[in-house]
Order: sequence, then C-alpha cells, then structure tokens
Amino acid sequence: MSSKVALLNRITHYIVNRKGKQMRPMFVFLVSKMVSGGEVNERTYRGASVIELIHTATLVHDDVVDDSNRRRGFFSINALWKNKIAVLVGDYLLSKGLLLSIDYGDFDLLKIISVAVREMSEGELLQIEKARNLDITEEIYYEIIRQKTATLIAACCSLGACSVAPDSKDVEDMRKFGELIGMSFQIKDDLFDYGDAAIGKPTGIDIKEQKMTLPLIYTLNNCTTEKKKWLINSVKNHNKDKKRVKEVIGFVKESGGLEYAITIMHQFKDQALSILAKYPDSEYKSSLELMVDYVIDRKK
Repeated sequence: MSSKVALLNRITHYIVNRKGKQMRPMFVFLVSKMVSGGEVNERTYRGASVIELIHTATLVHDDVVDDSNRRRGFFSINALWKNKIAVLVGDYLLSKGLLLSIDYGDFDLLKIISVAVREMSEGELLQIEKARNLDITEEIYYEIIRQKTATLIAACCSLGACSVAPDSKDVEDMRKFGELIGMSFQIKDDLFDYGDAAIGKPTGIDIKEQKMTLPLIYTLNNCTTEKKKWLINSVKNHNKDKKRVKEVIGFVKESGGLEYAITIMHQFKDQALSILAKYPDSEYKSSLELMVDYVIDRKK
C-alpha cells in the first residue's frame, strides 16, 4: 500500500490501524478451504486482499455520500481530511485492488469483483431514486439490498471458490450462498433501527434519512389508507421530529413489521444453510455455519 505521497501513506496507515471485523476476507478463506478440502493458494490471498481494499474504498466513499463523520467508532476520512481527499483516497484504494488482480493475471477474479462494484453503485443509485417518492415495493427493496450489500458478500464467496476451483459448479453455488447471507445481513441492519436488546433503544436513523426498510415497507402495504398517508407524511416531512419518529417506530412494531422482517431474514438464512448442507462436513463448513448464525445474532 505504500506510495511516494506522504499524505497518502499517513491516511493509509490510519485506515489499516482501524480495520473492522474483516468478515469479508474470512468468507474468502473459509469458502476456499471448504471447497478444496483445506487448501488455499496465492490467488486466495490476493482475492481476499482485493476484496478488503475494495470494501474499504466503498466505505470511504459512502461516508462522503452520507456526510458521515464516524466510521467503526473513529473519525471518518472525510471528517479528518475533507471530502475531496476522501474521494481521491477511495479511488486510490479501488485502483490498487483492481491492479493487484491485473498484475498477477487473475482476470477471472477481477471479473467477479468488477461486477460487484458495478452492482453496488447501481444499488445505491436505485435507493436514492426510490427514496424520493417512497414508492418502494418489497421486490424493489430486495433488488436494492441484493445489489447494495449482498453482491459484495456473494463476490467474496464465489471468489473463494474460484481461487481454488476455477470453472467449477462451486463458483456459482457459493455466489448464491453469499448473496443469501448478504440479504439476511442487510435485513438485520434494518432491524437495528427499531431497537435491540444490546442498544436498548431505537435509533430511527433510517427514518430520519428517509430510507425505506423492510419493517416499514411491510407496514405501509398492510395498513389503512389513512395510516399510510400519515406514515408517508411522517417519513417525508417530519423525519427530524423525535416524537413523531418514535410514533412511527411504535406503529411499525404494533403492525407486525419487525416480526415479518425477522421471518424473511430467517428464510434467507435457511436457504443459505441448505446450500452448505450439500458439502461434506469439515471444520471450514462448521465455521461458515457459525458465520451465518453470527450475521443474524450480531449486536452491532
């Protein structure tokens, strides 16, 4: 990651010392070991590195887009160095990731990653487009989260398989497995907005940002016309009013929005586990099953 530009080295150092859970590289390694019977190779290491570089690039850009000052409990890059530098650093990380694949001729891995980057951008833009009218159906919501969140976890898993078994059926099976986990992961994120035992209180951040999440979509589609008008008006025009946001959260809970989202989350999880079930038992398979449980049971 070192560069001739001292400023860039300082920022890179800051990023590397504040790495997150590194869940995505973990998926790369565990899948490759499960598929190959315990083997990883240089391609697997490069693939995991590329995924982490590109994931970090998207986070740096996301913080600029969302005007967010915090990331993983620390100041974000844009909070410390302003937006212009943050955008350029994100671009640098992205290009470093893509060049790592090109330098070693890993074009099959590069394709998997490039498709993920394209889909993530499309997902974000689709969400912005739909948020303006609050006209999101459940189908559109699934498409948004599939592109925005699930596609990168899908890339991790298919990349893990492709690094050790290119052109095998495992590459597509593991892509599907990762996509299903990604869907559950995002629905779990949506649920945090309505409170969690660990946090103890609802945050309502998604409502303030007019983000249409599954509990809210379900409630909108299953309430009276009068209540629907009130909900849309609350989210559109009163999303900064703490009392009103609290009322919206209460109404979504009463209407069964949370229970519905939890049911769908578990459906995605069960589909993911059924793909894993086809593989012979191993410590890697058990670890992947634990990762799937973690996605749903995590507290933050």
